[in-house]
Amino acid sequence: MIRTIYHGSDHIIEKPVFGLGKVYNDYGRGFYCTEDLNMAKEWGVGKDHDGIANGYEIDCSRLSILNLNDPSYTILYWLTVLLENRTFDTTSALAFQSKEFLTKNYHLDHEKYDCIIGYRADDSYFSFAQDFLNGTISYRQLNNAMHLGKPGTQFVLKSKKAFNALNFIGFETADKTEWYTRKKERDIKARRKYFDVERNRVLPTDIFITQILNEEIRSDDPRLR
Repeated sequence: MIRTIYHGSDHIIEKPVFGLGKVYNDYGRGFYCTEDLNMAKEWGVGKDHDGIANGYEIDCSRLSILNLNDPSYTILYWLTVLLENRTFDTTSALAFQSKEFLTKNYHLDHEKYDCIIGYRADDSYFSFAQDFLNGTISYRQLNNAMHLGKPGTQFVLKSKKAFNALNFIGFETADKTEWYTRKKERDIKARRKYFDVERNRVLPTDIFITQILNEEIRSDDPRLR
């Protein structure tokens, strides 16, 4: 299966180099792309520079792909991968216990896959996840918050095999005046909806991290579906 993916950057990248990148990105070191051209343009621009959406085709027929957005995985698997790669503020006792429980019970050996598909944890969405760990919002609220403002889905190349399956097909430019404004507006919209609608709307059936810890709720529990 051939997929078309895009990488947002401030320069043209015809041949991505395996082994580069920051280890503390959402899914660890890798080459972060998206199947959404417009999202790549947003990710490529900065306040003071234009962006480049580099385009590639990748043959996935022989690649192992972990799709964290698949219905078989709850949002807690995505959160656990983030906990294992990103730096969270776990100074409170609850957040520390939450991290311990999730990494023990929702760990996925994500490093063994050639590629990973999953949400991108922009600043807003990272803060939503942190609120959940600290018991401020429920599991349902976290799920809903992840769809506010459309965070975007990443397609991340993790292995040398995946890099070798990549073929550069060209690029499109993104003007900072247009695309940086779009990026900021999307983030502001997500935060506004979160605070106005989700954060303060608790339902009687809501499950918080404290209940997940106390009952040791696992992924097959129907309440997480």
